[in-house]
Amino acid sequence: MSRNADNQRIAKNTLLLYFRMLFTMAVSLYTSRVVLNALGVEDFGIYNVVGGIVVMLSFLNGAMAGATQRFLNIELGRKDEKQLKKVFSTSLIIHIGVSIVVLLLAETIGLWFLNTCMNISENRMHAANWVYQYSVAAFIVSVISVPYNATIIAHEKMSAFAYISILEVILKLAIVFILIVAPFDKLILYAFLIFLVGVIIRVVYGIYCKRHFLECKLIDWRPDKPLLKDMLSFSSWTIVGSLGYIFHTQGIAIIMNLFFGATVNAAQGIANQVNSVVKGFVSNFLQALNPQVVKTYAANEMNAMHKLVLRGCQISFYLVAFFAIPLMLEAPMILKIWLREVPEYTIIFVRLVLLLSLCDSFTTLLGTAKGATGKIKIYQMTLTAIGLFHLPFSALFFYLGYPPYYAMYVYLVIILILQLFRIFFVCNSIGLSKKLFFKQVVLRCGFVLVISMCLPLYIHYIGTQSLGNSFLVGISSMISIAIMALLLGFAKDDRSKLLYKIFNKR
Repeated sequence: MSRNADNQRIAKNTLLLYFRMLFTMAVSLYTSRVVLNALGVEDFGIYNVVGGIVVMLSFLNGAMAGATQRFLNIELGRKDEKQLKKVFSTSLIIHIGVSIVVLLLAETIGLWFLNTCMNISENRMHAANWVYQYSVAAFIVSVISVPYNATIIAHEKMSAFAYISILEVILKLAIVFILIVAPFDKLILYAFLIFLVGVIIRVVYGIYCKRHFLECKLIDWRPDKPLLKDMLSFSSWTIVGSLGYIFHTQGIAIIMNLFFGATVNAAQGIANQVNSVVKGFVSNFLQALNPQVVKTYAANEMNAMHKLVLRGCQISFYLVAFFAIPLMLEAPMILKIWLREVPEYTIIFVRLVLLLSLCDSFTTLLGTAKGATGKIKIYQMTLTAIGLFHLPFSALFFYLGYPPYYAMYVYLVIILILQLFRIFFVCNSIGLSKKLFFKQVVLRCGFVLVISMCLPLYIHYIGTQSLGNSFLVGISSMISIAIMALLLGFAKDDRSKLLYKIFNKR
């Protein structure tokens, strides 16, 4: 298939995923406020931190999801249908095994940690235990769903992925209305309904995959031993990388809970929701691009892969900046309109979490490129070792009496160091010039950001704190970033192609 056809498919899939994203974002912003008001700040914080214990176990799931995606894309790139069936069947067997391991860990270590170490008021501990059990059950359902989700993405059937996600959001919207009128414990009910939605979506994914993909119709329960070994070997090192990510997200949430209580977790949960909306725009783009990066590597089309990586890293940064900058500048006004009652520390959390995402965004695609090579042992060990410094340094600052947002400052330093190591490892692995990457991605993106910030910063600081001024800051920021990215943010050939596609209607 021609490179032009691949690019058209990436564009089409990206548009479908953005349609999904816009819908889910609008509904999520509404439901988040209603859920916060219905549960209250303490219960909202409990749900976020208790669910966080389960997420800490989910590194197994995330690691295997990456392995499944990678192996499916490799076989699709090689057009080997027989091996594709083996990959799916082996992946499903592994995920069932993972779900059993997660259940054992959750009902022993996780349950002990919840009841002996967490800072939760005694009168809500009963509800917290129910939330925990439903969260574990929901997570196990999601583990078994991973091979099906990965198959849809590997085949680039983003329309199905988008529509099923929209169904999930509609069901979660229905939860909100049930929550408002429910006469009994809303926290327990909310956790149960979230679990129920997960079961429904799992069934829908299974039905779609069995009807549309041959490898999903007949499961061979006798695993291919060499393939099983390869997938477990690959995933074992992605587990190491996933541990680092979980430590600086859910691990910090638990440390904050131990030092500051559940109300700080509520502020952190809101900040993470805002951040997930912004990162969702990038995730949608990368979801459409990731399969092509792996397939071009499998087909040994290295020049095409390099172009995809460079262009993808640039666009990822501009997408995050487009949404993050106005949100960072006008966080107080936006949060006041959205939540009405803004929990303490929420504003600073939102700003710092978005800054972290902005710093991380221009190398996100490099992880996919490195995974395509299959050589990830030293890469994951090095990045994880650096990332592990986040927890002890954050705990030290908390012990010395510093406020909870200092954890974000610690991670900002760590993430800048991680970026340098990530660029070094990946560029060496795929034969991409480090000098070219710094010139085309790091310096170009930084230059675009600095130029784009001038006008919105000027309006922000000379204007009054009002809805009208916030609107002007947001519009000026988005327009500045869009224009500067288009005019200065790409290499000459890429810019010419983009301008041609925008202004030529044929």
